[in-house]
Amino acid sequence: MSSAASIPDYRIYEFSNGLRLIHKQVPGCKVVHCGFILNVGSRDELPHIQGIAHFWEHMAFKGTQKRKAFHIINRLEILGGELNAYTTKEKMAFHASVLASHFGKAVDLLTDITFRSVFPEKEIEKEKRVILEEMAMYQDTPDDAIQDDFDALLFPGHPLGNNILGTEESVLSIRQSDFTDFFSRNISFDRLVFSSVGPFDLEKAVKIAAPFLENLQPQFRKLEREAPTNSLLPRKEILKPISQAHVMLGCRAFPLLHPNRLAFFLLNNVLGGPAMTSRLNFSIREKYGLVYGVESHYAPYIDTGSFSIYFATEAGKRAKAEELVWKEIRNLTDKPLTANQLKNAKEQLKGQLAMAEEGNLSLMLMLGKSIMDSGKVQSLVEIFAEIDALKAGELQEIAMQAWQHENWTKLSFLPEKKQ
Repeated sequence: MSSAASIPDYRIYEFSNGLRLIHKQVPGCKVVHCGFILNVGSRDELPHIQGIAHFWEHMAFKGTQKRKAFHIINRLEILGGELNAYTTKEKMAFHASVLASHFGKAVDLLTDITFRSVFPEKEIEKEKRVILEEMAMYQDTPDDAIQDDFDALLFPGHPLGNNILGTEESVLSIRQSDFTDFFSRNISFDRLVFSSVGPFDLEKAVKIAAPFLENLQPQFRKLEREAPTNSLLPRKEILKPISQAHVMLGCRAFPLLHPNRLAFFLLNNVLGGPAMTSRLNFSIREKYGLVYGVESHYAPYIDTGSFSIYFATEAGKRAKAEELVWKEIRNLTDKPLTANQLKNAKEQLKGQLAMAEEGNLSLMLMLGKSIMDSGKVQSLVEIFAEIDALKAGELQEIAMQAWQHENWTKLSFLPEKKQ
């Protein structure tokens, strides 16, 4: 084993095989949250196997070299624990939450499903039907389906524009060998980390986890991702058997490590973030009553980003709602925030970030993702200092740069006309 290194509030240990363990001690808690975070996602799929990353997430629970599906599910549930996974466009995670006394069992099981899944052919065929049902559910929910279709317009011909679930054709074509090929192409020890948050210190975490992690055979492969090229972003309308008009409009945005990223998060928060006081919600919903809900969303990726605004309204009120959206955007690009508005925006964002760290499961996942993305974890003190340093004029310039009208695309789901 090699030596440990410290970062603010967290500690990292690197095993001799190159695998990193990041741990945060939270004295007094009873539960440990832990898991493998992988810098692998749907954008790393080859065109003919779209959806295989998400499919792998399903198949990880279907059998390993030493466990059948029932034993995987039963292993932690009988201890009152939980086992879960998720897939995004750039990340995957296999994680568990158990009483701290069962940490070793969780590490054992997570190592097994991450590195030793066997992808049984019979289970693959069964799970295809499950995923096709999942696709149908999304298509039946316009506010879910519109995001996937919008991404296809924003990143045309690029893997970031593909649906994480894949297509019906691609999912049906996937075979056992495709899983093993995808695993061998994308598993690399510099692209994954084991993250944990629990009541014990790093030394104890390493001692318990070492029998399962340090003997894994080191694997290192170069990460190859192509950034999306610039292209004319279209506008599109689709008729559907729905009663409301669903609209999503947006543009590409700052990538994950861009110096303007935090400032843009604050701008997004002011415009259409989760708070009821966001400008879009206050205007379009509270003042005019045109929508039940309206929100904006910023998703940064390693080499680009996505910004979108979504609302649903009566078809006849769509133009008015969109006009109000642009009015609120112009309010942020044409004039700086007042001193009081800026102060409130900063405090709101800091409060949201602090509350997000209160949940130890979210904290554990955040630690792993931060190490994957930037090789470090910023403390709240450091982030708050960056937020406090933001100036109104700087935010206005960033808004003007990011929200240029000619760079936007729009997707509308419209009700079919009654015969």
